[in-house]
Amino acid sequence: MCTLLAWKSASRWAEAAALSSKQFLRVAPEEIVIDWEQTPKGRRRNPFKPSRFAVIVGPLTPELAEMFQASAPFDELCSLTTTGLDSMWTRSPEMRRYSAHSIKRGAVTRLFDLIASGVSIPLCSVHRLAKHEEPGGTEGAISETTIRYGGNLLALARVLGTAKATKHL
Repeated sequence: MCTLLAWKSASRWAEAAALSSKQFLRVAPEEIVIDWEQTPKGRRRNPFKPSRFAVIVGPLTPELAEMFQASAPFDELCSLTTTGLDSMWTRSPEMRRYSAHSIKRGAVTRLFDLIASGVSIPLCSVHRLAKHEEPGGTEGAISETTIRYGGNLLALARVLGTAKATKHL
C-alpha cells in the first residue's frame, strides 16, 4: 500500500510512510486527496505552496482507497523506515538495484517519458507532484531539482523543448 502510494504521488518513501489518516482529505474509489503539510519536509515549507496537496486518480486508485479505508485510522501509514526498505530490497535479487529513492525518481522519469511521447501533462503538475520548487517567470520552465529526478536523458532533452527553437535555424 505504501509503495503504491509513494509511486502514485511521486514521493520519497519516508514522506509516504509518515502519512497519518488525518492527512487524507478525501478517500474515495475515484479520488484520494492528500495534504502533505505535516510531513517532515512539509513543516519547513510555506503552507500555502501548491505542492502541499496531491490528488490521486487513475489506475489502482479504487484498490488503494479500499486499503486505506480498511486500515483507518492510523498515525503512520507504514512503520518501515527508508533504511529498512533499502535493506529488504537488497536481499531480493529482483529489487537489489533499487533504493527507497528509486520510487520517486522512477515516477518522475515516467512522467517525463509520457510528456516526451506526446501525452499532455503540464510541467507545473510534475513539479507539484514531486513537491519541488516551481521555477518562477517562464511558462513551461522546469526546475533543476525536477530535472535531477528524471532518469531518461533523451525524454528530458525532448521535454525541455529546444527543438522548438532549432527547427528555425
